[in-house]
Amino acid sequence: MKSADVGSLKTLLSSPQKIVIIPHKNPDGDAIGAALALNFYLQATGHSTIVITPNDYPQFLKWMPGTNDVINFEKQNDTAVKSLETATVIFTVDFNELSRIGHMEEAVKNASATFVMVDHHHSPAAYASIMYSDVTMSSTCEMIFHMIAALGDLELISEDMANCLYAGIVTDTGSFKYASTTGKTHRVVATLIDKGAQNSEIHKNIFDTNTASRLHLLGCALNNMVILPAFRTAYITLSQEELDTHQFKKGDTEGFVNYGLTLEGIRFAVIFIENKEESIIKISFRSEGNFSVNEFARSYFEGGGHTNAAGGKSNKSLEETVHYFRSLLKQHKTSLLA
Repeated sequence: MKSADVGSLKTLLSSPQKIVIIPHKNPDGDAIGAALALNFYLQATGHSTIVITPNDYPQFLKWMPGTNDVINFEKQNDTAVKSLETATVIFTVDFNELSRIGHMEEAVKNASATFVMVDHHHSPAAYASIMYSDVTMSSTCEMIFHMIAALGDLELISEDMANCLYAGIVTDTGSFKYASTTGKTHRVVATLIDKGAQNSEIHKNIFDTNTASRLHLLGCALNNMVILPAFRTAYITLSQEELDTHQFKKGDTEGFVNYGLTLEGIRFAVIFIENKEESIIKISFRSEGNFSVNEFARSYFEGGGHTNAAGGKSNKSLEETVHYFRSLLKQHKTSLLA
């Protein structure tokens, strides 16, 4: 974190503030972990705080300390709007464009608070007065740790905070296997374990909570996988009908896209998931090496993210979206085969 930003943040937080903390829509482990850990930290330093999520998040993340106090913008709209109207500071975590908070965007834009961004995705929008943006970081949770360290408050990291931060780091690093995992990441994690993070229990809570219906949905997804060796690409489709048949619940498709990259010779994996309620096809992209799915998602599917992990969407039908995607592969063949 730049020294100037550290100074500005110290000044901002030098007196008690009314603070709202916001993760992105459909928050994952990193977004929720960062929001909850930051919430605990700011409370410990004398501020009045609240976490507001744009919508609900998966059950397998609801073991986290502080989750019972989270406000859901969709379900508790009046409380959320009033909190935004009276906030003096708003922290946005794990996203860098206000479009990433869906229907919450307008209410946030109308807020008169000072904005602080903490995020590790590419191409941040300039909406925040203080921007802690670092695309080299493994996760926003790792960034929250470094921010607390820069503010001189590592001793304030409690067991609850350590558990939240560890959860975010382990999910966003793919259990420490992604290239964004560095020696610094492991040193942070070691400190969190020393602070009380229950690493084995956290892994169990996140990764060992499958239902029979989710495993059957995974079987359906793998059965739908199409492998294109000529482009070193594999993709999966899931229709709304298939989701309904397997009693889909939020978070059930988490990680499905990664199976394509486990195939020998595949370096580009994609999953297309139909969402009739929002009238879109939700798309997740993963890659290995220097093929940028961030650029691919931004160029063709109104999305973005990281070099090797990104998301996007399509307003076309599932069939039309897949056809369009396949038509794009030819112009990227050289990069995919490099």
